[in-house]
Amino acid sequence: MIRVEHLTKSYGPKKGVFDLSFEVKKGEIFGFIGPNGAGKTTTIRQLLGFIKSDSGLAFVNDLESFHNAATIQEKLGYLPGEIAFFDQMTGDEFLRFLGEMRGLPNDDKMQELKSFLELDANGKIKKMSKGMKQKLGLVAAFMHDPEILILDEPTSGLDPLMQSKFVELILKEKAKGKTILMSSHSFEEIERTCDRALIIKEGQMVALEDI
Repeated sequence: MIRVEHLTKSYGPKKGVFDLSFEVKKGEIFGFIGPNGAGKTTTIRQLLGFIKSDSGLAFVNDLESFHNAATIQEKLGYLPGEIAFFDQMTGDEFLRFLGEMRGLPNDDKMQELKSFLELDANGKIKKMSKGMKQKLGLVAAFMHDPEILILDEPTSGLDPLMQSKFVELILKEKAKGKTILMSSHSFEEIERTCDRALIIKEGQMVALEDI
């Protein structure tokens, strides 16, 4: 469902990703672990077609990422590491806006996720805490019931209770056959959710292991 072949994007010595190859199978939860600056977000941005690689290729659902970015993004669920919102909107207005853009027939899944994550999205986004914004981002990523999800540091800013609820959400989605690539700093989070994990350091793969 996700495939990276000899991907290279250099921002200088040991910055970026270098000759990276891996694949994520259908129905698999795949962990992507490494310190800040290791190349996790650079890899994810190439998978989404936001940036062009210097060499190598990235594929999502057998579509080459850079030239098919719009098609891929129509169906993908994505949570960026740095989320940009329309701060003047309320959380509910933002979610309705996304639902309309995606042509969702109803908001049942959105309401279910809001309830599960205990998200009150009535207030203005600019007044929300980091944890509230993270929950809003999670609802936005999951609410159209995508087959493939790419999550960049998904529990950043969440308290321990919400981190546990996130793990529960991931395992529920896995039971439905979803394919998930998840970058994280947390070994515990990866251990509880993932089938396999890749460890990256200074843009290069250090290890790829079954959990």
